[in-house]
Amino acid sequence: MDNSAMHYRRFLDGEESAFDEIMKELFHCLVFFINGYVQDIHAAEDLAIDTLSDLIVHPKRYNFRVSLKTYVFMIGRSRALDYIKRRKIIRFTELSDADILEDSAVLEEKILADQRKRAVHNAIARLPRDMAEAVYLIYFEELSYNDAAAVLKKNRKQVDNLLYRAKKELRSILGEDGEQLL
Repeated sequence: MDNSAMHYRRFLDGEESAFDEIMKELFHCLVFFINGYVQDIHAAEDLAIDTLSDLIVHPKRYNFRVSLKTYVFMIGRSRALDYIKRRKIIRFTELSDADILEDSAVLEEKILADQRKRAVHNAIARLPRDMAEAVYLIYFEELSYNDAAAVLKKNRKQVDNLLYRAKKELRSILGEDGEQLL
């Protein structure tokens, strides 16, 4: 049984502070995952809160057969897809906060690292949705192939094939520089 499932069992047994532990473990990664669908961080936060509140409102739905993280991601994916169906398309651009100038060498390293992250993120965004989801769940959220398959409603072999094709596609998108990043 994973940590979040143990915390949830404690919560069901009446220890309300255990839900705070679940929030600490799952909230930010769930927001990031949902944001991949809705492309609006504020909506993603709202959907993540709604998703996690399902654990409180409907405590009998989770049956402890899969990890709590997998279960929450399945609900979050469903909520995100419902949100996309119902929303009007409005694009928002967020302004980033300016950092205080640091030592030039540290600043240069930070800029290069940000550029690499941005290049990988942009390349993943150009992948077909199912490939991008598989990459995110396996490599960023470190879910097992079986858990990722449950979230994506595919079997393990399909997830394996998606990752193989995604890596191949990312290499072609990123070019020669991509070999260093992958």
